[in-house]
Amino acid sequence: MNELMTPAEGADLCGVTVDTIWQWKRRGLIQPDGLDERGRPLYRQITLARAEAKTRKRAGRVLAA
Repeated sequence: MNELMTPAEGADLCGVTVDTIWQWKRRGLIQPDGLDERGRPLYRQITLARAEAKTRKRAGRVLAA
C-alpha cells in the first residue's frame, strides 16, 4: 500500500477513470503523496482507496461482490 503510482495506475486499481482522479484532486479529496522525476503527481493506494470510499458512500453506492 505504500507503493507510489500514477493517476492512470490508480484509476485502474480503483475502477474509475483518470478524470475522476483529477476531480478528486481538484475537490481537495486527495493530495499527491510524491512526484515523479518530471514533477508529475504520484499517489499511494491507500490515498486513492480512501477517496473512492468517501465518494462511494456519499453517492450511496456499494462495492460489487
